[in-house]
Amino acid sequence: MMRAMRVEHIAFQVKDPVAVADWYVRHLGFRIARLAGGPGNTHFLADEAGRVVLELYNNPAAPQPDYAAMHPLMLHVAFAVEDIVAARQRLLQAGASSFSAPETAASGDQFAMLRDPFGLPVQLVRRGKPLVE
Repeated sequence: MMRAMRVEHIAFQVKDPVAVADWYVRHLGFRIARLAGGPGNTHFLADEAGRVVLELYNNPAAPQPDYAAMHPLMLHVAFAVEDIVAARQRLLQAGASSFSAPETAASGDQFAMLRDPFGLPVQLVRRGKPLVE
């Protein structure tokens, strides 16, 4: 029987890992879990619960994705929040840009889509019923 696997981290090739990491720490509640440093300035960021880790790096061996040109439905990082409107306004004031205004789905889930100052799509979500307990 195969033992279940769990996601360890999700990685993003970004132009300036130091700046992105700083913004995520200051405005999204992440903490630096590990600095791998090196020429790629690799930063591992953990969310406040310590359940999700993002790796931010710049490796010249790979092309730089144009996140700002991607539709957010292709790729986004979603954050659970209690108040979509307040969280959205706070991030807009911190340099994020709006992609879509807050809306409510038939399920009762609320969503808003933004881009961080570096072009990565960020979704704010308040679920009518949590995805996992």
